[in-house]
Amino acid sequence: TSPLAWLRTRFYYLLIRLYFDQEFSIEEFTRGAKQAFSVVSKLLSQRKLDLLDELVSAEVLRMLKEKISLLPDTHRDALAADIDAIMYTTEGDVRIYYDDDGIKFVSILMRFWYLNGANLPEEVPGETKVFQIVFGDESTKEKRRLLTANYEFQREFTEGAKPDWTITRIEHPRLLE
Repeated sequence: TSPLAWLRTRFYYLLIRLYFDQEFSIEEFTRGAKQAFSVVSKLLSQRKLDLLDELVSAEVLRMLKEKISLLPDTHRDALAADIDAIMYTTEGDVRIYYDDDGIKFVSILMRFWYLNGANLPEEVPGETKVFQIVFGDESTKEKRRLLTANYEFQREFTEGAKPDWTITRIEHPRLLE
């Protein structure tokens, strides 16, 4: 991350604490985002989209229903991220905005890098083979790949709104396109 982007996000976190949520903590938010990413990615992999109603926006859910049905099983398996397999997480863009009706929103884009053992074809671009784990003898190898995903979380901070974060964008590059 560039120093300017780092400063910009820290400034937005300060604004969130000052004007919207005095108890906001990026560390706590990141822990919750990792947990949500793990749960949602596993549900996507298992095609249990009906369980995503409270977690993702209606628009994202419609898009997912179209795309998931067309995915080959190997790509679908690669969507699942166990929380212990998340290797790195960083925030991308942070936005604070108001709509025409005075409704206040905060949006945080999170980027995740996770290991997955799905049997992807070698020609899948955008993924990186990180290493092979050898258990026991040389004949037993498990391939693990480092995959990326971007999830955008949004929360309404208007008086009386539910204090829940909703996923408003899901991207698994080269897998969910």
